[in-house]
Amino acid sequence: MATASLSKNVLMNSVIGVVGGGQLAQMLVEAAKGRNVEVIVQAESHSDPAAKKANSLILAETQDAFGTSQLINACSSVTFENEWVNIEELAKLETEKGCFIPSLAAIDPLINKISQRQLLDALEIPGPEWMQLSSEKLGFSKLPSGWNFPLMAKSGKGGYDGKGTKVINSFDDLNELLQSVDSKDWLIEEWVPYEKELALVASRDLEGRIRAFPLSQTHQFNQVCDWVLAPAEVSHSVQALAYNMVASLLTKLNYVGVIAIEFFYGPKGLLVNEVAPRTHNSAHFSIEACNSSQFDQQVCIAADIPVPDPELIVPGAIMVNLLGLPVEKAPPLNDRLAELKRINGAHLHWYQKNKEIPGRKLGHVTLLLYSDNAQARREEALRGLESIRSIWPLNLTS
Repeated sequence: MATASLSKNVLMNSVIGVVGGGQLAQMLVEAAKGRNVEVIVQAESHSDPAAKKANSLILAETQDAFGTSQLINACSSVTFENEWVNIEELAKLETEKGCFIPSLAAIDPLINKISQRQLLDALEIPGPEWMQLSSEKLGFSKLPSGWNFPLMAKSGKGGYDGKGTKVINSFDDLNELLQSVDSKDWLIEEWVPYEKELALVASRDLEGRIRAFPLSQTHQFNQVCDWVLAPAEVSHSVQALAYNMVASLLTKLNYVGVIAIEFFYGPKGLLVNEVAPRTHNSAHFSIEACNSSQFDQQVCIAADIPVPDPELIVPGAIMVNLLGLPVEKAPPLNDRLAELKRINGAHLHWYQKNKEIPGRKLGHVTLLLYSDNAQARREEALRGLESIRSIWPLNLTS
């Protein structure tokens, strides 16, 4: 077990704790500094992005309940960077302290995609047709009535940025999956034709008030987010439906904190793809484009201070992810970063990860958009995207 220790003395009730030390925790720490709120981070290494900026550090793996108990003892409340936590072990601590935001009961149905789908079905929130891979309706030579290839298979736990997913194009693919995984731990979904991928990030405070950021459009590359455009160019009815879905979910779970829902939008209407009980890549634009970012919302809720209503302070924004490139073929890293900084109006966020690995999220750039007309704003966004990708391509052939 990893050791846990505080790097300096802190006062009870003066700080919040974060389990996890990655870029989401890093940006939460940055938001907390703007509120004069101290943050202790439970991270695996001194070199983790958030560990470098936190007021104090507990050096422990994020699954280490002893490390989290030390965090609880030093903080008034504890929040999570992501949902990959040990619910059973943390439940013992929550019984004693009751300090997690969101609560474990609210997170529990969402950390497994199978129970997540079951919850959405119970709330009559629409999503793709799905079933567990262990269903008797699936087999080595049969599909449910009306289903056709391709299909999407997902691991119940642990999947993100394309990990834990498989496209199933044939019975050979299906049989290979059935023989290589525990079918009880996987689900399979109908392939969804869509026009746009959308995302909505919202928060719910301790008094039950729900606040939402603008619905955004997301674009993926190899199942990893490439860019996000806010606000999305969709009708008011679609925006209202997305809000109603997230509000129903937050209320049902008595959820406190920030949450994100990813959607498919197309011929079958608005369908929920996945739910993430945390801050999310799709709302990084809010740091510069809104009066209160998603991280500011989480800080205010966790610290029990007044929570602002988030609003755009500009007509829009585009956020572009910087994914790792093969270092032996890419231009020198410092040259790429220097060029990005020279883009007029670019807001560069660098996560200070210790190694560039192809496809790994290393940072992002946000460009604010000033065109009031949606079409002109999209053209403005695409020009900005082209400028960024000319310096930092998605791959070395793009």
